[in-house]
Parts: sequence; C-alpha cells; structure tokens
Amino acid sequence: MTALVAVAAFLVTLNWPQAEGLLNPPAPSPPLPLTPATASPPRAPTAGAAFPCVVDHVNDGDTLRCRDGVRVRLHAVAAREANETCSPGHPCPAASGASATAALNRLAAGKTLTCDPVGRSYKRITAICSTPEGEEINCAMIRSGTTLVWDRFDRQHPICQG
Repeated sequence: MTALVAVAAFLVTLNWPQAEGLLNPPAPSPPLPLTPATASPPRAPTAGAAFPCVVDHVNDGDTLRCRDGVRVRLHAVAAREANETCSPGHPCPAASGASATAALNRLAAGKTLTCDPVGRSYKRITAICSTPEGEEINCAMIRSGTTLVWDRFDRQHPICQG
C-alpha cells in the first residue's frame, strides 16, 4: 500500500505543471484572420434567396448541375429516369427520359439561369429556374411534352404562373 501511495505522489509531482495549467488556463489566442485558405466553402442556396446557375451539365429531364457544383432539381417537374423507368407513386410521362434530357439540354445547357429555391431533395436544391429572357424552364419542360407537372409539389409552390 505504501508503494502505491509513493507511486501516486510521484505521478502527481511529474504532472503538477499540467494540473496547474488546468486551474489557471492561459488566455485564449486571438482569432486568426479569415484568409482564402481558411475561408468556409460557399454555402448552398437557401429557400427564398434566388441564385445564378450557369448550367454546366444536364443530368436528365428534371435535374441539372451548375458550374459551381450545385445540383438543381426542377421543382414540380416529373421526367422518366435515365434508365427509362418511373418510380412507384411518381407521375410517369409517356415521353422517354432521353427526349426529356434532350429538351432540357436545348433549353438550358450553357445558359445562366436564375433559380428560386423552394426546398431540397436528395442533396439537390429544388428550384423554379428562368432564363435571362424570363422563360421559366420548369414550365417550358412541361410545354415540351416530355415531362409532367407533379401536382403534389405544384400545389405547394405553383409553376407556370408567369
């Protein structure tokens, strides 16, 4: 028992400066200035804050990717998947997924759209997007005949209002 007390006393003596630091911690360092190397990455757009999207890639008939990496799903628009299927419970257009993708490419590829976000879906921003000329892409996709209005979401934030 005496040996145990001696070992404990020895360990306390060795660690005493560290223990003292816990009782009297040093003053905090001033914050570092925010530089490009420490700056936060840009935040994803939030509902209500329109953002520009330079269309870099069209994934399918209702999803595109902006040059800055933001993925946008066209709000209230239903297109067939790239593999030509429709998910259970989703609207299923008669037109092929390939024709919807081609239509969205014609309308949006390489253009700078203004997108008004309304929500999120599978790591994508759902948005109503318009061309610089004021054409609403969501509505143009419906008019193309390659997609359908997804009523469940259209009731929340209607498209084709302009």
